[in-house]
Amino acid sequence: MAEVAAERVRWGVLATGGIAAAFTADLVDLPDAEVVAVASRTEESAKAFANRFGIPRAYGDWGALATDEDVDVVYVATPHSAHRAAAGLCLEAGRNVLCEKAFTLNAREAEELVALAKERGSFLMEAMWMYCNPLIRRLKELLDDGVIGEVRTVQADFGLSGPFPPTHRLRDPAQGGGALLDLGVYPVSFAHLLLGEPSEVVARAVLSDESVDLQTGMLLSWESGALASLHCSLVGGTSTSASVTGSEGRIDIPYGFFHADRFVLHRDGRDPEEFTAADATRASLKHEAIEVMRCLRAGETESPLVPLAGTLAVMRTLDAVRDRIGVRYPGELGQQDLTPA
Repeated sequence: MAEVAAERVRWGVLATGGIAAAFTADLVDLPDAEVVAVASRTEESAKAFANRFGIPRAYGDWGALATDEDVDVVYVATPHSAHRAAAGLCLEAGRNVLCEKAFTLNAREAEELVALAKERGSFLMEAMWMYCNPLIRRLKELLDDGVIGEVRTVQADFGLSGPFPPTHRLRDPAQGGGALLDLGVYPVSFAHLLLGEPSEVVARAVLSDESVDLQTGMLLSWESGALASLHCSLVGGTSTSASVTGSEGRIDIPYGFFHADRFVLHRDGRDPEEFTAADATRASLKHEAIEVMRCLRAGETESPLVPLAGTLAVMRTLDAVRDRIGVRYPGELGQQDLTPA
């Protein structure tokens, strides 16, 4: 991995959609980050984005950004159907990469990216901002310390009311559409953070006419006896909350659990305790950027907060869910089951 200057980390942004804009807006507020280039499929889109954020270089193709030697790390913000191609292009060119979630379409693609990063000695991390959120990190510390005893159940959901027309990317199989990879990745990742990879996966879904999942319910189980009841939806706005129940208490996270700004600890025989974030703006995207820059300066090729083994495990679980509900994307059709029986 190329040495990164201690004073400022130079970022490239690949794609110009909503999440790219949100992340870039947070980046430009960090004094030790500098956005030096942006790339899109069209030069017009790249230039408009560059003008919006004061970025000096705009490229109308991904390859130009990937080979820009002035870029320390590329943030890949394309739809997840293009993550394998976009992140792979950057890794092949020797760039470090922060890649949006869902990390790829499936575990096979994720394994290819991880292998490529290790081969090149480059940094690679999934942009799972929830894992970098200081309040979620505090919650994990409390659970690891046994504050509610042994974790028995996890509940989490993420649903949008829609409606999304058939032409929307969330309904498009070619773009990895459906609730699971866009929304369900958060409940699944939350359960993984607390309990690791499940031993069994059960799932049911309602599919659209395009054969992507409109809503999916998941029941994950672990050999410890713990269970996770998870849900995602494109057809109903849910509470988007989470709860963790243990043998000696419970922790509740209200609306927006994946970018939490507070949670409440309930312990048997004690008054509830509320934990709140120091930064009430919920601007959690900056925390993943800070972690990436810390890793680059330390010469680390992956983050202990978002380890690649964990990303691969989440992708295996998402594959298992899709196997149970019968969702396949172009290129996967005609293949055997995504996961072993």
